[in-house]
Amino acid sequence: MARNRPASGQVRIIAGQWRSRRLPIHDLEGLRPTTDRVRETLFNWLASDLPGARVLDCFGGSGALCFEALSRYAKYAKVFELQASAAKQLKQNLATLKCDCADVVQGDTLAQLKTPPTEGFDIIFIDPPFRKGLAQACIDGLIAQCWLNDDALVYVETESEHPPLRLPSNWIPLKEKKAGQVTFRLFQVEKPEENQ
Repeated sequence: MARNRPASGQVRIIAGQWRSRRLPIHDLEGLRPTTDRVRETLFNWLASDLPGARVLDCFGGSGALCFEALSRYAKYAKVFELQASAAKQLKQNLATLKCDCADVVQGDTLAQLKTPPTEGFDIIFIDPPFRKGLAQACIDGLIAQCWLNDDALVYVETESEHPPLRLPSNWIPLKEKKAGQVTFRLFQVEKPEENQ
């Protein structure tokens, strides 16, 4: 009798309360889970900021980033995912983990960002499908509708040939690395100075 295999693949949680857990993911067009190597670097950068943080994952995909953040004791995560089957899988994986401190919203990220949140976010992941111009549009939406708490940390992952991002002066670059065809960066959004 053939053993059941995942229809697509798996994502592995690196550390935290769900360390080494493997969760199924669908093989969908444009789905490009952040590699273990990049995730390990990113979450080393974020280690002291995750506990108790409110996290927004703008392009959920496999859930690799939001699950890692929740495993490391983020307080809450909201996840946007366009594709219905991927969103369903994210919800199933949260149920498998018995996690009730996350919400998956199925729909277009840029449309979701047009409505201001009831409460802002401390850590934001922007890891969109490549070569569709989504990173800049997502950043613009986050700023326009005040999705970012003071001193929020924003992670942006793009293809290495992506043109320079247009960012406000209060977005301070903290880290930047390249891994293969991917460039990933971490910014801190400083609170704008109030007019005297």
